[in-house]
Amino acid sequence: MNERSTEFVALGHAGSDHFAGIETFPNPGVARVEMTSDELVAMCPVTNQPDMYVATIEYEPDALCIESKSLKLYLASFRNEGAFCEQLAADIAAEVRRAAHPTRIKVTITQHTRGGIVTEATAELP
Repeated sequence: MNERSTEFVALGHAGSDHFAGIETFPNPGVARVEMTSDELVAMCPVTNQPDMYVATIEYEPDALCIESKSLKLYLASFRNEGAFCEQLAADIAAEVRRAAHPTRIKVTITQHTRGGIVTEATAELP
């Protein structure tokens, strides 16, 4: 069982200077967590124009839960990165898995309408 101190680096501090990656805390006994953010922005790797997304992260925690401010700062780190919607889903799922070791994770990224098309990509990991 992984245990983590609840002394957070980012939580309780203004700005993103204190970002140290996705932080976790001991699971208080929940079976499922869903977190949604409409603040995900990444650059199109072809046009270098900003694309806006909604990220939904569903996971079944084992010993650890994700601290939300550190997740917000992690998602903000994509702001200047070039990535397609599908890559964002895969990368975010892998990072949540690395940080919290959930028994199941599902990350859905929905790109705001661009060129009349809405793109949605889902990555699921056991």
